[in-house]
Amino acid sequence: MDEKEIQSLLIIFSAVLFVIAFTMISLFVLFRKKKNDLLLEKRIAEQKFEQEIAKTQIEIREETFRNISWELHDNIGQLLTLAKIQLTNNLSQDEVKQTISKSIKELRTLSKLINPDALKNIELNQALQDEIDRFNRLNFIKAKLVIEGVTRKLNHKTEIVFFRMLQEFFSNTIKHAKASHLCVTLNYTPNMLMVTAKDNGLGFDMNETQNAGIGLINIKSRAKLVKAEAEIISKPNEGTQLTITYPYQNGN
Repeated sequence: MDEKEIQSLLIIFSAVLFVIAFTMISLFVLFRKKKNDLLLEKRIAEQKFEQEIAKTQIEIREETFRNISWELHDNIGQLLTLAKIQLTNNLSQDEVKQTISKSIKELRTLSKLINPDALKNIELNQALQDEIDRFNRLNFIKAKLVIEGVTRKLNHKTEIVFFRMLQEFFSNTIKHAKASHLCVTLNYTPNMLMVTAKDNGLGFDMNETQNAGIGLINIKSRAKLVKAEAEIISKPNEGTQLTITYPYQNGN
């Protein structure tokens, strides 16, 4: 092999090495860029998630304070007015004591709700039971909570979102549906949690899109936030049912 051929081979070899090196550097730069883009997307998603959780907590707090305000004005206010009337009419001390005792019991229940820790450290099962008890105590609606399977502790932020979704459903049931019964079921299966809330209210035609403006669209968007699925089924005069399906995540 003469010198000219050797030089040609060296040039070809150098060109091949250059192409390989250029390709590897380009792939590395592309990989780093994609990695940085993914990290940025992840940070943005995490920030959005935290903002939604904070917004949800604020909404729960506002709803709780609205309920407390109503109970102070209409429920406890009526009880104290009744006690005053009983005293004025010189009724038996036992009747007056019963009315005042009931007022004190109601105030103690409200004080638990006002406690910042109660608002911050929501546990799904207990928070739902407290809501159900309140509905029954104030004769809003005949309500019950059914828990099936072995209770499983979920991620705290997920439980906050679940509670807010159900709180929105309850609000619709009591304010708009004119229902007399409400049943909530938490079914803890080995692989997922299935939550069902059903009322016997007026219901609505799901084909009429304007009926979606009652907070139910909000429920579906919140479900996506925690990788759950929400399905709403309703028919006129047959009530409304909300089903939330949540496959357990790594952090529950």
